[in-house]
Amino acid sequence: MQAPSTVMQVALLILLVLPGATYQFLRERWRGPVAGERVLGERLLRAVVASIVLDAAYLLAAGPHLVRLARGAGPGDWTGLLERPRLVGAVTALLFLVVPAAMAASVSWWESRRRRASYRPVPTAWDHAFHDRESCFVRVRLTDGNWAGGWYGASSYASSFPHPAELFLESAWTVDRDGRFGTRVDGTGGLLLRADDFDVLEFLVPPVAGADPRKADNGGTDPGSGAVARGAGPARQRAQPGILAEEPAEGA
Repeated sequence: MQAPSTVMQVALLILLVLPGATYQFLRERWRGPVAGERVLGERLLRAVVASIVLDAAYLLAAGPHLVRLARGAGPGDWTGLLERPRLVGAVTALLFLVVPAAMAASVSWWESRRRRASYRPVPTAWDHAFHDRESCFVRVRLTDGNWAGGWYGASSYASSFPHPAELFLESAWTVDRDGRFGTRVDGTGGLLLRADDFDVLEFLVPPVAGADPRKADNGGTDPGSGAVARGAGPARQRAQPGILAEEPAEGA
């Protein structure tokens, strides 16, 4: 594919892509990602279609005025864009940013009014589970029936949609066959888990600063009261004020 080589070709390319790209970007931000838009080609096609619709509306509403703005004083001259830069800049911002943004906001509002149930713009349960997740212990039941776990803190990370669901715990702890935490693994540098390798994930929040996960399992906190996430999905650790940000010491 040959790149545009003239000013007119560049202008046509911008007209064909930019209005729809603005519309598509804001629609995704306000509505949230959907499965049908995971493929880049699908997203580009939607952006091009939106640009065609917007460009057609511009020509129907103000076509002659836009042509006069672009044309210069002489016949066949298109230097008007250079003669009135401020006016051109204002019109460009209006057509390429303001109008597509208003259209995206209107469509999003209209769709939200049609829904009977509320909708969260979070694509998966995994993303919801890790969104603004405070520091805590995490344990998972592996597909072979064994348990694994560790501390999810400020240096931990959970992937987010549309990437594969993966979880990095900044330190690993021993976990017995019943899912009870033991001790911090000596020399641990972290634990990497893939959602395909486990079928249950559970968050255990220590009741007080310096708490031991073994006490949480033995009456300090009911493990069953922790949030449980099944399957796959993703998101990212964010620091929150007033939470237990440091990993508890053993036997505290």
